[in-house]
Amino acid sequence: MARSILVLYGSYRRDRQGIKLANWLVDAIGARGDRAELIDARAIGLPMLDRMYKEYPKGEAPPAMAALAEKIVAADGFVFVTGEYNWGPQPGLKNLTDHFLEEWFWRPAAIACYSAGPFAGVRAMMGWRDILGEMGMAVISSILTVGRIGHAFDGEGKPAGEDGARLEKAFPRFADDLNWWIDAAKTQRARQAPPY
Repeated sequence: MARSILVLYGSYRRDRQGIKLANWLVDAIGARGDRAELIDARAIGLPMLDRMYKEYPKGEAPPAMAALAEKIVAADGFVFVTGEYNWGPQPGLKNLTDHFLEEWFWRPAAIACYSAGPFAGVRAMMGWRDILGEMGMAVISSILTVGRIGHAFDGEGKPAGEDGARLEKAFPRFADDLNWWIDAAKTQRARQAPPY
């Protein structure tokens, strides 16, 4: 049975480069037989966090927030695609994520990180591991890193150059790791309800 995976991306910048990675991941996951959907924080347009989804009376949350909550709850797993801003997480992705809490619980998350330079966003990734774990997700050990993001894809969004080749080589293990944890979590949830 096909897995349902949300690919979450959070840059609001005018000349976004990471969107190429996010779109490629949606296609690459789909090519493996699973269902992937891009959740673009800028396109969804949630406001800066004032109230979490759970803090609204039932039926009164903004429609975009309620629709996203349903998608999160229905997903089997998540891929967070994050750039690195001043050694930390992107504020747009963090803001989107923070609108929800219980909706994330008991599912695996994976991190794909990128940057304009050779370090590929790994400093932001380190922060995201803690954040996602605190939010109730099981974060897989594999990471997908893309350095020099502006040159890692060609004009058609296909991996290019050395950094693109590294992405294509690393992706199968990354996807296998995420899928193993998705299947393990689904099996455990079917066997026993989560403790809270």
